[in-house]
Amino acid sequence: MTEQISPVTLSAQNLCRDFSSFSAVRGISLELKRGEVLGFLGPNGAGKTTTMRMLTGNLAPSAGSIEICGVDLLDKPRAAKAHIGYLPEVPPLYREMTIDEYLKFAARIHRVNHQEVLTALDRVKKRCGLADQGKFLISMLSKGYQQRVGIAQAIIHDPDVIILDEPTVGLDPNQMREIRTLIQELGSTSSVILSTHILSEVESVCDRVQIMHQGCMVFNDTLAGLQQQGMSLETVFSQLTSSNERAESD
Repeated sequence: MTEQISPVTLSAQNLCRDFSSFSAVRGISLELKRGEVLGFLGPNGAGKTTTMRMLTGNLAPSAGSIEICGVDLLDKPRAAKAHIGYLPEVPPLYREMTIDEYLKFAARIHRVNHQEVLTALDRVKKRCGLADQGKFLISMLSKGYQQRVGIAQAIIHDPDVIILDEPTVGLDPNQMREIRTLIQELGSTSSVILSTHILSEVESVCDRVQIMHQGCMVFNDTLAGLQQQGMSLETVFSQLTSSNERAESD
């Protein structure tokens, strides 16, 4: 039987980003396939957030190339971004809006067909556990439910690539478990990049892990590969990132 190869949804080659004389990201390359959940790790100042901002088209790289579903992000940004859903560390929420109002707004921003907005709204609310909360003001929601709304806006246009920056930060254990379950579900149909400082989170939901340190990629392997080598993610992370950390923000 011929092995089915999952299509590549994201390909970044030799990404660099300089801020004046400071190199925040140096020669990063990564590839993501449909149905894959990638854990994107690194200590503070490693360059993770800068890299994700480049991958989502929110920051131009100083060098390198990015393709989203075969579309060059730099040459055709609008077409490429149509395939991306992004939840930054601070969700881009309008607290004076209700959930329904905000998600309808997000659907328009993502250019969801007008006739399909209500269908998309119902779909993401059910998927994110918000089916009965549509009339609630976002300002009245708990941190966990605000994170759900943030994820809902990122997936309302059914993107091929979903990039989540610290989606469980500040949540209680029950909320974290619910968001992790949602991430696993998203990974069944889309490609997901999960940036987090919680190693157990990566071990529970991710297929593969990449570790950045001081602007460079220092590790790239599957979690199954780590287990076969008899190595723990915590040990690898500590060995590769414990020395010479810098103070700059990532």
